[in-house]
Amino acid sequence: MTHVSSPPPQGRPPLHTVQVLGGGSAGSSAHVRSLAAGLVARGVRVTVCAPAELDGMYDFGGAGAEFVPVPRRSDPASVVALRGACADADLVHAHGLHAALRSSLALRGRRPALLPGRTPLVVTWHTRAHAEGARARVQRLLERRVARSSAVLLGTSSDLVDRARGSGARDARLAPVAFPAPRRPAFDGPDERDERDEPDETGETGVTGETGETGEAGTAHHKARAELGAVDRPLLLAVGSLDRYRGYETLLDAARTWRGLDPVPLVVIAGEGPERGPLRRRIDAEGLPVRLIGRRDDVPELLAAADVALLPSRWESRSLLAHEALHAGVPLVATAVGGLPELVGDAAELVPYGDAPALAEAVARLLADPSRRARLRANGRVQAASWPTEDDTVAQILSVYDELAQPFRR
Repeated sequence: MTHVSSPPPQGRPPLHTVQVLGGGSAGSSAHVRSLAAGLVARGVRVTVCAPAELDGMYDFGGAGAEFVPVPRRSDPASVVALRGACADADLVHAHGLHAALRSSLALRGRRPALLPGRTPLVVTWHTRAHAEGARARVQRLLERRVARSSAVLLGTSSDLVDRARGSGARDARLAPVAFPAPRRPAFDGPDERDERDEPDETGETGVTGETGETGEAGTAHHKARAELGAVDRPLLLAVGSLDRYRGYETLLDAARTWRGLDPVPLVVIAGEGPERGPLRRRIDAEGLPVRLIGRRDDVPELLAAADVALLPSRWESRSLLAHEALHAGVPLVATAVGGLPELVGDAAELVPYGDAPALAEAVARLLADPSRRARLRANGRVQAASWPTEDDTVAQILSVYDELAQPFRR
C-alpha cells in the first residue's frame, strides 16, 4: 500500500526535506534520484544538495526536486552553502559518511536532536569506507560523530546497522534500498537468454556466443560480444571502480587458472580508478585473458552479453551489479561478504573473499553446467521480485520523516 504523508494543516506549507549527497556513488545517487521522485509525487518538497556534476548525470530537477550545487569539500564556504539550503527544512537526510558530517556541521548550533527547534538529521549508510591504518582510526571517529548526531541512522544491510549501533547511534534501523529497475536491452529478453543456455542437438550451449537469437536481436548481441572480443569464448564481466577493495587482484589470480579451460574465457572489467596501472601491468606481464574497458554507460548491454557476472569485492552492501545481474538473469559469482548473502539468497554462487581457487572453481563449474546456470537465472528473478520496490522504499522513508518531523510542525 502506498504511504501518503499526512497533509499539512490549511495554510501550512508541505513537508520540506533536504537530501544531501557527498561524492555520490552510483548506488546512493540512483537512490536519491528515485527517492526524490517518489517524495515529490506524494506532495513533499525536496531539495537535493550535491556536487554539480551529479545533477548532470542524474537529473534531480527532472524528478521534481530543487537542486543546489554544493561541493563535496567540508570547507567553510561549502558548509555555509549547505546551511542556507537547509534553513527552512523540516528534515535533512544525508547519504553517506561525508555528506552526514557536512550536514551535521551545517546544522550545528541548534538544540540537541529531537528537541523542538532542531532540524532532525536522518543518515543513510549505503556503504562503508575501506581505509587502513591511521586513516581507519580517523574513519571510526567520524562514524561515531555522525552516528551520535543523527536522529535516525539507516543501514542498507544488517552489518551496517550493527556498525551504527556500535558507533553510538541512538536509533539504527535496517532500510534496504530499491534501485530503479534496470533498463532491459532490446536484444535480450528472458526467453532468449533461457534458450541460449539450453543444449542443442549437438550438445553445445550458448556459453561461447551461440545465442540462438535471430534478426536484429541476434545481430545486436553478436555485435556486443564482438566489440569485447568474445564471439567464440565465454564472457565474464566485472563492473566497479578500480580500487583495492574490489578484489581485482584475486580476480586476476583466478584468470590465470582459467587459461587452462577450452575455450579460454575472456574477463572484462568495466570501471576506472587508481589501480588501473598496476592491474594493466600485471595483465600484460602475465598474458592474462583480461580486458580493462574503462567506465561505461552501457552496463545493461554488457550484462546481457555476458555469460557470468563477477563480484570479488572485500565488502559490499546492496551492490548495484548484483542488483542488475539478478534482474537480468545473468549468473552471478560473488564474495560472501557484507550484505551480499542477504541480498542474493540462493540466487548466486558465493565464495570467500580473497580465495582465488574458490572463485576459479565456481566459475569453471558454472561454465560447464548449463542446468546450474539456468537454475541461477530462475532463482535470480525470484529473488529480485522479493526485493522492496521503489514505492516500498519511499513509503518506509516517508514514515520515518513523519515520525521525526510531524511533532515539530503542529
